[in-house]
Amino acid sequence: MFICMEYLEGETLKNKIERGPIKVDEAVNIAFQVAKGLTAAHQQGIVHRDIKPANIMIRSDGVAKIVDFGLAKLSGRTLLTKAGSTLGTVAYMSPEQTHGESVDQRTDIWAMGVVMYEMLTERNPFAGDYDEAVIYRILNEDPEFVTRIRPEVPTRLDHIIERAMAKDPARRYQTVHEFSADLEAVSGERSEARRGKAIFGRLGRRQRKVVARVLPVAIVLIAVIGYFLTRGVSGSGPVSIVLLPLENITDDKGQEWFTDGMTDALITNLARIGGLRVTQRSSAMRYRGANKSASEIASELGVSYVLEGSVLRVADHVKITIRLIDALTNKYLWAEEYSRNFTELLALQGEVAKAIAAQVRVTLTPKEQNLLTQEKPVNPKAYEAYLKGNFYFYKLTREAIGTALQYYELAVQIDSTYAPAYAGIALVWGGRAQMGYVPMSVAAKEGEWGEAKALALDSSLAEVHYVVAARRTWLEWNWDGAMHSFRESIELKPNLVEAHAYFSHLLFILKRPDEAMEHIEEALKLDPFNPLIQSLYAMDLMYVRRYDEVIRLLRKTLEINPGEPVALSTIRSAYHQKKMYDEALEAWRLSYEAKGDHEAIQALNRGRAEGGYSRALQNLAEMLIERSKRSYVTPWQVATLYTRAGMKEEALDWFEKAYDAHDPNMPYLSVDPIFDDLRDHPRFQAILKRMGLAQ
Repeated sequence: MFICMEYLEGETLKNKIERGPIKVDEAVNIAFQVAKGLTAAHQQGIVHRDIKPANIMIRSDGVAKIVDFGLAKLSGRTLLTKAGSTLGTVAYMSPEQTHGESVDQRTDIWAMGVVMYEMLTERNPFAGDYDEAVIYRILNEDPEFVTRIRPEVPTRLDHIIERAMAKDPARRYQTVHEFSADLEAVSGERSEARRGKAIFGRLGRRQRKVVARVLPVAIVLIAVIGYFLTRGVSGSGPVSIVLLPLENITDDKGQEWFTDGMTDALITNLARIGGLRVTQRSSAMRYRGANKSASEIASELGVSYVLEGSVLRVADHVKITIRLIDALTNKYLWAEEYSRNFTELLALQGEVAKAIAAQVRVTLTPKEQNLLTQEKPVNPKAYEAYLKGNFYFYKLTREAIGTALQYYELAVQIDSTYAPAYAGIALVWGGRAQMGYVPMSVAAKEGEWGEAKALALDSSLAEVHYVVAARRTWLEWNWDGAMHSFRESIELKPNLVEAHAYFSHLLFILKRPDEAMEHIEEALKLDPFNPLIQSLYAMDLMYVRRYDEVIRLLRKTLEINPGEPVALSTIRSAYHQKKMYDEALEAWRLSYEAKGDHEAIQALNRGRAEGGYSRALQNLAEMLIERSKRSYVTPWQVATLYTRAGMKEEALDWFEKAYDAHDPNMPYLSVDPIFDDLRDHPRFQAILKRMGLAQ
């Protein structure tokens, strides 16, 4: 009996690292080769479990070989030793491996991240004097960024290592193939750069001299142009920045609401700073888990700086790590760690916002300094309830908004002086009315209580002034009061995207289109991927009769967000104006399909079969009138259906009903081109006059 083993002439990766840090390209190449070997093993269901530099041989011809499969096991089998025991070298163990849990290929991916870190920095990221200390660091601490130790390492490589070493296996690369694909992309980018140098080297002496003179000037010009394109001329506008979703590194994955809450709170505090243009939540959240470099994200959002970080919560203690990346260089500019008790969270959030402003050289006004200085301690249970309310509110479904209201009400039961929770109550009722879940009159009555309480406790809450502005615009038709409240909300929080978007509508209603377009364009810069903001922008394009642009924009929006209600209602109006009646009816059908309203779809189809477009809309209006006898139906919708069907007198009858009900859509009579055929009618003019909107 004998054992036959392959003879490898070369050295271990451990010996190679001991001679000094490995060149970046060579480290990437070694990692890529090892990844290919692991892919082959994983495809056979084999997990190595002891990937480390001592188990990687580098042959004399540069080929990397994985050795010592002594601890390997078949995926899905039980541990080789008794339950709960651990095998492997402690410094390279994944968190789940240190617990003695069953492991899969993701434990090898973790170890590869550790090996890459060691190749580039000459140090183990979790080194300690004792095994217990090493395990504690693996479970609880994040290593220093590779780019801070070795600045020439590409930021993208730092992201790859960080993702490979995510403590939660679900946040790691799920396969070695994904890991190696990212390594290959980095290698390709660096190869392109080397090819450029090689081409330069092949030029003749005279050609190289010319390039040598011109290239530095060109680089400077490109850098200057890029700087002004992304940052704007000094003093001409705010510095643009995005905070990516903070990573939850707490063992309890049910804490997602808390991590999202911290992200929202920091965005809110940054949004108070007039010198910053802060990408808003919905556009930032789409990058959760995205495998993109900071420069790629910045290019898509049109920002100069990217912020990323993590949150760790243990009992009543919170640790937040924040990193600032320059989009032009893709390099880390600054990183800081903050650790506080839960009761100090409000102060912490303001402190972080002020530190970020200082790093991007934005000077705070005395008012902004005051707004970001929160001395009052937070009640942990009230704040938890408030954050959970926010978590559900942003889901924007009928059920989720109801859950949000329950959490906001719980927060004020716990702490009757907590103003943001009262603001949340007001926002819920405003949202319910906006989405047609309840009549505006009911929402206003319920929401006014929350508004009044919040303003009495803290008049600096921009969101409450925004809710007041919305009530004054769409329910009270108090135009001067609405103008004041919108301006107040934007002054308190220059980056409040909803205030800019809906202020643009008020300005259109009051015949101030130039100002209106400035505000909606600002909203779009703040939240470019938010389907609601895209739809509100399309509505403004409707008001200036740019129908083709409306259709192009909303077709893209609806590809990604098929049931977006404002997008569907706006695109069907654009189709109507373009006399694209088949497309308009399809948009109506999709609107009701998204709501699950099969009765409305049947009414449309039956009317279309009987007499085409006009008959379909008339049939739908009659069905809604019948429905209104047993449940709430907005009279505005019946009136607009009759308008599009060309039935003017019936439409005006229902507009008068909508006026009596203070229907929140009535102000749009002033500006929407759908009503152009009614504008000269005396009854139409009389309604506008009563609303204070005489043409």
